[in-house]
Formats: sequence, structure tokens, C-alpha cells
Amino acid sequence: MAKKTLKRKTSKKFKAGLAIRRQVVGNAYVDQALAAADEFSWPLQELVTEYCWGTIWTRPGLKRRERSLLNLAMLTALNRPHEIKIHVRGALNNGVSRGEIIEVFLQACVYCGVPAAVDSIRIAQAVFAETDTGTAAERH
Repeated sequence: MAKKTLKRKTSKKFKAGLAIRRQVVGNAYVDQALAAADEFSWPLQELVTEYCWGTIWTRPGLKRRERSLLNLAMLTALNRPHEIKIHVRGALNNGVSRGEIIEVFLQACVYCGVPAAVDSIRIAQAVFAETDTGTAAERH
């Protein structure tokens, strides 16, 4: 059965958010996420792109690298490994150093717990290895 093509309305915030989302987490990831969206999951993609990326990431109060550092800490606290992987890559794209990334995880370790930080460090190491060998190629 062929996948139903959806008519998708997009707002100015969606378009702005889509541009930032692509710059931070990469075209391949965004293309995959949007292509996989169906009638049921499209509203989530729309919300994430408009609200997270188009409303919050476009605000002038913090630079992208600062937002990346905050995301890594919060995602560690929430123990969200899939999102940590995406946002470690995004943090690197936003100019965050590996040294800064480990410092975020060590800080989170004290306040969020050792297991959460251990998982985040392991995920970051895997992303670094992919980045160093060129095997990542925006794959998530």
C-alpha cells in the first residue's frame, strides 16, 4: 500500500526553525525525520520544528553553543540517549569543544547521578569516534 502524501502547511516559524534545525543537527537527520512523518506523527514534527527550533532557538538571549550545552545537561538529566547523540553532534556543529562537553557531563553527574552521566559520556565517545573516522556522515 502506497504511503499517503500529506498536505503540510508551514508557518514562518516553521521555516525559520527548519533552517536552524538543519544547521544544528544536519540535513540527513532532518530529512529522515520529516520523510518518516505520517498523518499521525506529522503534528509532532511540526511542533518540534516550530516551537523548539523556530521559537526557542531563534531567540536572541543565548547563542547556539550555549543552547547546545544546556540541552546536553538536560538530556543527561532525562536520560535520553537518542537525543543526546543527536545533540552531541549538534553541539560540535555549534562550536562546542569536546572538553566543554565532558565538563557538562561531569557537572550533570554530580546533580543528576552517575549512571546518567556515564551513559552520556559513552554516547559522546561513540559520536566522537564516528566523527574522527568519518563514518557518521550525518547518520543518526
